Amino acid sequence: MLKIKFRKLHATVVNNVNPNNVINFLFQEGVIGAVDMRALVNMSNPQQQCIKLLELLHKSENPQAFVKLYAAIKAESHLQWLIDRIDEPTGECLFKDSKKPL
Repeated sequence: MLKIKFRKLHATVVNNVNPNNVINFLFQEGVIGAVDMRALVNMSNPQQQCIKLLELLHKSENPQAFVKLYAAIKAESHLQWLIDRIDEPTGECLFKDSKKPL
């Protein structure tokens, strides 16, 4: 579900998150590797860093990728408003067979 929420909030994340702390956290947690971290850190444009980071996470097979991204953003107290947006119920169904929203 977090992956879907981050996809829907892609532009918001790209335009409002300074990725440096997030990149370091995700590397520390083993979500991204050294090569990807180095490539991201060497980018000079924070928006391009965010775009590339989100792309890497969407391609990742790590089941904890978006849980760790959420944790990294939550650690940034000035981004509490973004956590609040992520935590908002969507009313979307998580299961294809179910007829009712959760």
